[in-house]
Amino acid sequence: MTIRCESNVWEDYVAETEHVDFSHPAIQELSSLLYTASLDETDFVKHAYEYVRDRISHSWDIRSTRITCKASEVLRDQEGICYAKSNLLCALLRSKGIPAGFCYQRLTLGDTPDTGHCVHALNAVYLTSIGRWVRLDARGNKIGIDAQFSVSEEKLAFPVRPAYDEIDYPLIHSLPHPKTIEALQQHTNCITMCLNGLPSAL
Repeated sequence: MTIRCESNVWEDYVAETEHVDFSHPAIQELSSLLYTASLDETDFVKHAYEYVRDRISHSWDIRSTRITCKASEVLRDQEGICYAKSNLLCALLRSKGIPAGFCYQRLTLGDTPDTGHCVHALNAVYLTSIGRWVRLDARGNKIGIDAQFSVSEEKLAFPVRPAYDEIDYPLIHSLPHPKTIEALQQHTNCITMCLNGLPSAL
């Protein structure tokens, strides 16, 4: 699938925002540690991605009721759903001046369309080594989900099934979509939110 930037302003993809608060000391500390341990920019992106994918729990997977939103909150509590985890990965990348944004999919809540749909968040990062954007899904792996860092082919958490009315949205957003932020801010229980409060489409 061909993805394209929502904004024509390059600076929008490296900017600090309310939810991508990369100047927070904890994010600065982590990004510096990951950067120091990396061979180059691409290696840093891989390390940052794998940290968020593997070290930050997906709140639904651990059946947590806690809701995190800002990147610094996700890092502090070491958990979040895909909307929150994408904020943290974006913050880690932008903290080192690497352009990063937000991408979305519309997926079924369960295995079949009759279970309803929800919007799923992932990231896109611009790698200067290959001169293009790459999508990465830091949702977190488990049985049946095996997302990986790859510059040659996408290895995302979920394949989109058009027959089930699932959608790969082609835009790279510079900001988290308002519908995802509203879902996080309007609920107090993560399990309830995941069952009944996620947006069904953008």
